[in-house]
Amino acid sequence: MALYTKAAEILGKFEKQQGALKTLVYESKFANIKQLFALVWEVQKFSSILEEIIVSTRLLKQTKLKMPLAKVLVFDLLMGQGLKCGGSWKALLMKHRSRLQSELALMKVKQKVSRNEDLLPSNLQQPVGNQLPRYARVNNLKTTMADTVDYLKRDGFTYKGEASKLDDLTLTAKEFVKDLHLPDVLVFPPKTDFHDHFLYKAGHIILQDKASCLPAFLLSAPPGSHVIDACAAPGNKSSHLAAIMKNTGKLFAFDLDAKRLTTMSTLLLRAGVTCHQLANQDFLKVDPDGKSYGDVEYILLDPSCSGSGMVCLQDRPSADPEKEASRLASLASFQLRCLNHGLRFPRLKRLVYSTCSVHRQENEEVVTACLQQNPGFRLVPLLAEWPERGLPPLSQCLRASVNGTRTHGFFVALLERCNKVENLMPQVTVQIRHPEMTAVCPLACDKTTEATPNESEASEREDKARAAEDSAPSEKKTKKRRKRKKKSGGATTELKD
Repeated sequence: MALYTKAAEILGKFEKQQGALKTLVYESKFANIKQLFALVWEVQKFSSILEEIIVSTRLLKQTKLKMPLAKVLVFDLLMGQGLKCGGSWKALLMKHRSRLQSELALMKVKQKVSRNEDLLPSNLQQPVGNQLPRYARVNNLKTTMADTVDYLKRDGFTYKGEASKLDDLTLTAKEFVKDLHLPDVLVFPPKTDFHDHFLYKAGHIILQDKASCLPAFLLSAPPGSHVIDACAAPGNKSSHLAAIMKNTGKLFAFDLDAKRLTTMSTLLLRAGVTCHQLANQDFLKVDPDGKSYGDVEYILLDPSCSGSGMVCLQDRPSADPEKEASRLASLASFQLRCLNHGLRFPRLKRLVYSTCSVHRQENEEVVTACLQQNPGFRLVPLLAEWPERGLPPLSQCLRASVNGTRTHGFFVALLERCNKVENLMPQVTVQIRHPEMTAVCPLACDKTTEATPNESEASEREDKARAAEDSAPSEKKTKKRRKRKKKSGGATTELKD
């Protein structure tokens, strides 16, 4: 009964948008996390179908059950392995089993299908080859890629080398490959379970979606640097930052949620991270001019977002359009404040902004508004070989999706402090929806290469000289050309006006 009670509790919180499904499960500290997650995942996937069956049979009125618990029990009765509880709940459900089964059968007849899975919306009926692979990041603080590959091969896995295209990520059985974009990521077939594996328990591998590995990889903070992870929990990106920094320098990690920070502390301990300083603090209240942060040059900002890119949230019950629009506007405003605040650190060189959202309002519009308000920064073009780009005109940014990159939905932008010459570039207005975020995007953002200060100054001087010469009276120009011809012996071809 404890399993069903906890599953119903998590399902209720998830449907009220109080957290991501996986986070809610792992924060529950249930004895058998794997069993709990499997049950909750399947119930939420069939949520709309289960609710229709429950409403049609008037089960709630006749049993006094709450909807989340009824969904859990009906799922195991009709679609799972059978009820695993005894006592009053089982007796209650068995009384209504025939009517529940009849209603499910009727739904299949109406839709002309034979399997439960065929009742699901098309976006949830993904064939095995299209399911997301299992990604595992090799933790270079504790091991190496070569040692990890050797260990897995001895453990019965088949190594197929480094992938060269996305199709190479379609794997079966115990095959695995090295990722084609990220050098410290290994790819396995969907649903490969490592939670009881030595490499995971020892912190040698971190189970992290490939798209989630992009921010730390692209920030590329060098060893010995001072770095901020602004909204850090649950800690996978922090551990990745520490690995890239080779556990040197200082990693300041902030988060408002004390429980998530406690979980994060455990994760970082298992990963062997020692260069971090955790703080249960609002990043917006951190003083950029504070003595502790005087040497901060790199910031990773992955703020709270809608989570619309997460596969497990894509079957979330539809929210009221007005409420959803208000929620997105509030999130975008918060994200912009965080981004502007991050750029205030006086020695900042680079900042990565990322979300697990697919909404333009939380991604390109936030970045565009920030560029307008912070003309001293520009966008850095990222990974030319990455298949999905930011929406126009921000093609320097990256997007990720289930179909396009075989990952969860994601967005990444890298902002870099630019020199004075770039600050003088003309600007183009970009219309966006949020009233606080009318933006002007520097055209310098579209540059893929940049001149050195000396080259830019020399070019500017030449342009001024040509402009002055072109504006001189024609008689003076003719005299100058005659003088040049005399000096060169008359061999020079006369320039056209």
